[in-house]
Amino acid sequence: MASIGYFLSCEQYGPKELVAQARAAERAGFERLWISDHFHPWNDEQGQSPFVWSVIGALSEAVSLPVTTSVTCPTMRIHPAVVAQAAATAAVQLEGRFVLGVGSGEALNEHILADPWPSVGQRLAMLEEAVELIRLLHRGEQVSHHGEFYEVQEARIYTRPEQPVPIYVSGFGPQATELAGRIGDGYCTVSPDADLVRTFRGSGGGAKPVQAGMKVSWDADRERAIDTAHRLWANDLLPGQLAQTLPRPQDFADAMTLVPREAITEAIVCGDDPKAHVEQVRAYLDAGVDEVYVQQVGDDHDGFFRGWAEHVLPELR
Repeated sequence: MASIGYFLSCEQYGPKELVAQARAAERAGFERLWISDHFHPWNDEQGQSPFVWSVIGALSEAVSLPVTTSVTCPTMRIHPAVVAQAAATAAVQLEGRFVLGVGSGEALNEHILADPWPSVGQRLAMLEEAVELIRLLHRGEQVSHHGEFYEVQEARIYTRPEQPVPIYVSGFGPQATELAGRIGDGYCTVSPDADLVRTFRGSGGGAKPVQAGMKVSWDADRERAIDTAHRLWANDLLPGQLAQTLPRPQDFADAMTLVPREAITEAIVCGDDPKAHVEQVRAYLDAGVDEVYVQQVGDDHDGFFRGWAEHVLPELR
């Protein structure tokens, strides 16, 4: 049976707000948490970007829900050996309720150390080696690794969970999704795309879990909900590889001016009609997604959690 989780946005909220939302999500009946990992927000209007591993530590003491990073890039900004240690500690803190979601990243976050931004093929090759290295380190043995992209010398992780940390791999196109099917313990995506889910399952993913995130702008005033979604998240509608290649929040803000206000409703459910929210979740379930994570981008979190607890979640179950 599919489960419904809540998506914590590190781009839009500070650490204390994220923990408060997680508590509210658990009370409302959400079953899991997704949390994004960014150095920068997508644009200055979103306005936040706390260090995800600190927030996860706080979540481990605040709620009893499973947590997945959606997603961490373990290739450039943070070395995979350090990500391996962070993930192992998170899994211990969460008593095994932690999934390391990884992806090939965006220039927005990964260019900050002045590394050149590689091609898609090289980024995926780096991701594959990083995942291999993280799994080696999670065995708890001393590791020396001399790979194409990474060097590790006599490294050992001592604080580890009883079971290896599951590693889910994100993919928004066929090439990355095929890699996710081949090396991932699960798959992360953000669209109700049945073709990509089939690609994941046919590339080796089989019956492994598929997670996907969706955004809503819950507000009693639908026009205000649309305005909020467009102001904060029009970047979700940018075409092609812009999301992977633009380096600064200002660049995203500039590109967002090309997205018509009305178009935002194609990507984000706006308003407080429970039927519209249910229909959007069902589109993901119909595409073969096992776990759907919902992000409230509007200001009325009390209304969102109350509306979903009373009207949306019961309908889905």
